[in-house]
Amino acid sequence: MLSAADIVIRLLLAAVLGAVVGIERERHEWAAGLRTHMLVCVGAALAIIVSAFGFRDVLGTSAVVLDPSRIAAQVISGIGFLGAGTIIFLERENVIHGLTTAAGLWVVAAVGLAVGAGMYLAAGVATAIAWITLAAIKPLERRYLARPGKVRILATLDAGADLQAIQSILAADGQIPQKLTLRRHADADEVELLLTRGIEPARLAQLSAALRAIPGLRAIEVQR
Repeated sequence: MLSAADIVIRLLLAAVLGAVVGIERERHEWAAGLRTHMLVCVGAALAIIVSAFGFRDVLGTSAVVLDPSRIAAQVISGIGFLGAGTIIFLERENVIHGLTTAAGLWVVAAVGLAVGAGMYLAAGVATAIAWITLAAIKPLERRYLARPGKVRILATLDAGADLQAIQSILAADGQIPQKLTLRRHADADEVELLLTRGIEPARLAQLSAALRAIPGLRAIEVQR
């Protein structure tokens, strides 16, 4: 049986390692931040401690077999429900956010299991790798692996304004909208355009300037 000091050390270490990963998520204001990662890591550590050492008093009973891996397996599968709650599908932008945070929670749960099992080296190395992946690799990914993404244009024009001018400007730039949505109101028309071809920042600025010169344009918003 673990001593009281060992139990306290393992739970505190789990909280610290969970916080290391959670701080990076907290900086970006994700739903699962510092406290969430700490709680997941501590909970996982407590689960494996209970699983491995909490039933020692009944091991002498006939037909009783201890399998510490059962609770650990349930932690790994159960964390999926919490991870799913951090994943957000934005229908307007047709994109999914939160997959990295969900993966981070899954890793933190595994770190907690490792700490609870006394595998401090594995837990420390896994935490370092997770932190480097989340914090250090992201700038490199943006710098060297980023690809021009979709562009969404939201324009508000006077009612009855010539919409052909927008299409002419896009055609001159070689852009063919994948989706065009027109919403007519009493005194204005709202046009939403989705461009799938990548546009470099300089070209996007020129395209925005050309669109702002359209007669009857009240407001325009360009989103990448």
